[in-house]
Amino acid sequence: MSLQKLDIYHVRNLTQVSLNPSPKINLIFGANASGKSSLLEAIYLLGRATSFRAKQIKNVIHFTYDDLTVSGQVLFSTGHVSQLGIQHKQGQLEIRIDQEKKHSRSDLAYALPLQLIHPKSYQLLDAGPQLRREFMDWGVFNQYDDFLPQWRHFKKALSQRNALLKTKRTKELNVWNHELQQYGTIVADYRKQYLAELTPIFLKIAAYFLQVGEIKLSLLQGWDNQTKLIDQLQADLEKDLRYGFTHSGPHRADFQLMIDSRKAKDFVSRGQLKLLMLALKLAQVQHLLNNGFQSGCILIDDAVAELDFSSRTKLLEFLATLDIQVFITATEKNEFGDLNQISDYKMFVVKQGVITEI
Repeated sequence: MSLQKLDIYHVRNLTQVSLNPSPKINLIFGANASGKSSLLEAIYLLGRATSFRAKQIKNVIHFTYDDLTVSGQVLFSTGHVSQLGIQHKQGQLEIRIDQEKKHSRSDLAYALPLQLIHPKSYQLLDAGPQLRREFMDWGVFNQYDDFLPQWRHFKKALSQRNALLKTKRTKELNVWNHELQQYGTIVADYRKQYLAELTPIFLKIAAYFLQVGEIKLSLLQGWDNQTKLIDQLQADLEKDLRYGFTHSGPHRADFQLMIDSRKAKDFVSRGQLKLLMLALKLAQVQHLLNNGFQSGCILIDDAVAELDFSSRTKLLEFLATLDIQVFITATEKNEFGDLNQISDYKMFVVKQGVITEI
């Protein structure tokens, strides 16, 4: 699938923009604060009904307006064209898919799958575990239809158990311990299976971008692998009651990227760490495509600025091989890499909120 047409109204300094992007690679450049990141933010809004730059959508609206609208036509490989749209007005969010209202954010995410790579994405390997859990769960969510309801059941059970721990209502804990055991194990098994499938793809892509030692990805599921979750919950009971929250479970999961049996983040260079992150993100997309997924969009916002010219060119070449639509931003035209290595692309310049194809 790919965005055939994009219409943006009142997203930051983009007051009114209409775009017919390439189904393959779209290169967007412009000065800082010109609106190029806002373009990617608008696409993200269309696919997620949330922003990657602001906690609340109201903070994305152009200061002279009280509403924003983003709509797009998505072409599927079957030839079907779907109309997507979101509008935020007077504090209310409306989502439409093919003119029907009241769709959820998850419906949008399935209709227009997005992979975002931006400067904060580099924290994936050296920040806390929450980003890595989100990374895994995005992949599982898009690969397995049954994951989302199971994950929601787990989150509900966790919330209920934590509430009981805070109020010391131990008699009711047993019910929620069994709920956590059931749904927590399912969530952990999905993540384990996903990481096992992702690893060989990641290793191949990582080898394309850089040469390092032996790479290994390993899942830390959130409790001892040799222990049932329900037994771990019983063992942690005194500690859980003391602090008022559940210490073990999938909500504490993480994964480690090891090189020659050492954590990659502890000794590789900053540039190498960024290339490893890119390889992980691209492996996630490749994994979906390998499993018959209906492609989607990769949004890369100023994330190549610190890579050398050779690495940027390699990235372009790799992206050109994928059956997916790509949007990349940079401050200068010459920052994308060697454009002679790709053929199917469009280039846009952004100046003071005006986007022009060149």
